[in-house]
Amino acid sequence: MQAPERGAVERTDMAWDYTLGVIGAGNMGAALVRGLVRAGVLPCDRIAVCDVEAAKVQALVGELGVQTGPGNGAVAQQSEYVVLALKPWMIAPVLREIDPVLTREQVVISFAAGISLTQIAQTLTPGRAGLVRIMPNTPALVGEGMFAIAAQDVPQPKLDRLTALFAALGRVVSIDESLMNAVTGLSGSGPGFVFVTIEALADGGVAAGLPRAIALELAAQTVLGAAKMVLESGQHPGALKDMVATPGGTTIAGLTVLEESGFRSALINAVRAAAKRAQELCEGK
Repeated sequence: MQAPERGAVERTDMAWDYTLGVIGAGNMGAALVRGLVRAGVLPCDRIAVCDVEAAKVQALVGELGVQTGPGNGAVAQQSEYVVLALKPWMIAPVLREIDPVLTREQVVISFAAGISLTQIAQTLTPGRAGLVRIMPNTPALVGEGMFAIAAQDVPQPKLDRLTALFAALGRVVSIDESLMNAVTGLSGSGPGFVFVTIEALADGGVAAGLPRAIALELAAQTVLGAAKMVLESGQHPGALKDMVATPGGTTIAGLTVLEESGFRSALINAVRAAAKRAQELCEGK
């Protein structure tokens, strides 16, 4: 076996204590842990969690029976896959902290927007571990997330297993990292645009005389059902739209107002603006 590089911990058995070590127990970290356990993809004793806020960790330990450790380094050292579910500004300090205990056989996964694989690699000792960048989104909290994955120096079997893990929380696509800012603008920021759309639809229902609670349920389920039709029918959204818009009917009357108001242009520009901001974050602006 090749001698470990500077500061590396040599493992001879490759029997990791944990399959997944999650550093960060905020919304996305907690959603990942809950989703994997509840879906039965990983047993609770194969997941370890740590966070500077001990209360968040203890809540997950008590709820799910997952494991924890005395700190980031301990969890990272014992985990085959190390997930950094952290804010962008926290990534570099944590990478420097766990760098000495990582080995080539491990995979480090970052959820942080605006932090490239090159930046991560430059923070770690060269060749320290396989690297993965993932852009998740908040619907992962309800098992309907969208995950875009870009990888560097990760063996295909390990990448396939990682993809299967995240598929338990929604859908997964593999992309070239050059597209990650576009993904951030669309699926990363997109839930915010959809929430505003649902709110506006509900407001329209209230304006038309519906009780607020009923209007909101109608709006949310309508968006959910329409999205499911796109994903499961395989038909273009325009074709599905045409199925609803009968000549001289109510839907075409509403669509005419949306076109006159620049609805589609507004959404296109929102995604472009979000993608541009993601690029600016990558450039440190």
